[in-house]
Amino acid sequence: MCGIVGYTGSRQAYPVILKGLKRLEYRGYDSSGVALLKDGKLNVYKKKGKVADLEEAMIGKDIDASIGIGHTRWATHGEPSDRNAHPHSSSNGKLAMIHNGIIENYAQIKQDLVKKGYQFTSDTDTEVLLNFIEDIQKNNDHCSLEEALRIALKRVSGAYCILLIEQDNPDTIIAARKGSPLVIGIGKGEHFLASDASPIIEYTKEVVYVNDYELAIVKPDELILKNLGNEKVTPYITKLDMELAAIEKGGYDHFMLKEIFEQPSTIYDCLRGRLDAKELSIKMSGIDQHVNELMNANRIMILACGTSWHAGLVAEYIIEELCRIPVEVEYASEFRYRNPIVNKGDVIIAISQSGETADTLVALEKAKENGAFIFGVVNAVGSSIARISNAGAYTHAGPEIGVASTKAFTGQLAVLMMLALAIAKHKGTITADRYNNLLLELEGIPEKVEVILKNAGELKKMADKYKNASDFLFLGRGYNFPVALEGALKLKEISYIHAEGYPAAEMKHGPIALVDDQLPVVFIATQDTYHEKIVSNMQEIKARKGRIISIITEGDTVCPTLSDDYFSIPAVDELIAPILTVIPLQLLAYYVGTAKGIDVDKPRNLAKSVTVE
Repeated sequence: MCGIVGYTGSRQAYPVILKGLKRLEYRGYDSSGVALLKDGKLNVYKKKGKVADLEEAMIGKDIDASIGIGHTRWATHGEPSDRNAHPHSSSNGKLAMIHNGIIENYAQIKQDLVKKGYQFTSDTDTEVLLNFIEDIQKNNDHCSLEEALRIALKRVSGAYCILLIEQDNPDTIIAARKGSPLVIGIGKGEHFLASDASPIIEYTKEVVYVNDYELAIVKPDELILKNLGNEKVTPYITKLDMELAAIEKGGYDHFMLKEIFEQPSTIYDCLRGRLDAKELSIKMSGIDQHVNELMNANRIMILACGTSWHAGLVAEYIIEELCRIPVEVEYASEFRYRNPIVNKGDVIIAISQSGETADTLVALEKAKENGAFIFGVVNAVGSSIARISNAGAYTHAGPEIGVASTKAFTGQLAVLMMLALAIAKHKGTITADRYNNLLLELEGIPEKVEVILKNAGELKKMADKYKNASDFLFLGRGYNFPVALEGALKLKEISYIHAEGYPAAEMKHGPIALVDDQLPVVFIATQDTYHEKIVSNMQEIKARKGRIISIITEGDTVCPTLSDDYFSIPAVDELIAPILTVIPLQLLAYYVGTAKGIDVDKPRNLAKSVTVE
């Protein structure tokens, strides 16, 4: 959940770390800090608030150092404050540490340390772990920091990514991970460490993704990986295909708006090289090499959280319709704590933008132990979910910096649609004409997204009109019901307006009690199998003086007469419609948030990648 950066080499460390923290701020922005080491002097600076507050506080400070670590925090233990900000210092002042994750048994360790006379200056589990490491060093003759960390990690439970520097070890960063991501960039006489590749790509394209239960000893000209048994592990060097421009705003006011407007190209990139409308084929190695496991699945279980869970709900409709395989969609956070029935022959589809979602990772480990086949749908190359999966497909959406997911969602839908079509063709559960038509429809989606984006100004006007509403209701049916959920989530995330999504038919089973002349009700009312039914639902809202906003198909003459405001999208097959219908809702949420003066890239209490429970 937090962002970490480290540097050791010949450059000045502070500018590298500061720039990296700014690029990782989407992971947390409650507080931030740096620890810099030079000539045996360890300086720690930290500040509540955003990285800009830290930068201002650093004016005039001693920042001369060629090794350092930095952290931007999303609070877990202890409220956002200067004293709870990272890095933390050990009691003897010789160690500094940053940490992403949660140490679950910190309370017992803290109790033991207090009995030994240790005092704590923060409320964090991180300071407990750091002093535990110090205590191990102190009570074991000639115990190196590396060995003390190894011993400590065998005693703690929870998730962590840790970076440590030591006053008496002037050029070395020691790192470890379990459950929280860590990538190391390899330069000439220098190394870079970070939660993801965004702070690194400016300096090198060669990286090593550290695995769970591995320690890294990082010096300017040396990288050693070891497991917790002190055995060396050969680093696997990966080439980044990310470009620096992908993590810059490129002239847009916010990353979220940039990422919404990137969707014609990101969806095209997702389809490119996979969908061939001329050959009427889908070629995806993750499917082609494992087609028997997929087409013969007893059932498919989809595990995801948040926006990815909504993509899974759309996939449930599509896969059951086209492939005739039973599908269940589970919140990964719930799945991991109950005792689900998972057997050999089941297929688990894990959906995650970051590929590091903690609940999804633990759920996958549990399912894999029971013999399930794991298929990952992720955006981040080299991520933990990608590595644990038996097979999978990247969405190729590029880095998504805005906390509210947009282009990753449409990329997930495109991948899941291709997956369903490929399985259906192999199983023979789809006619040739239906298959060919859907391929052609999917190929044309990027152009239709461009049409929607050209009319974004209409949604800005609607946002100005409804920005002061206290509640919203989003209603859809069939394939567009999950889109209603996603539209409500987007509005909640970045405008702080209470919003709920429902199947339109469920409105009469409770939510209609909320309807009055102040309530905006957003209908996804495209012309599909459910159109007549949803028109009836609109009439019921209109009869109760609700304020109707509708997303409709171009040429619809019925819905505009019932709507206070409407937005038209190009006609598209109902199975593929969610890729289009969600985009006006993304824009509506964005414009409502900005109209209210909210920093939509950094909504309160949220962070991009949920790497802890």
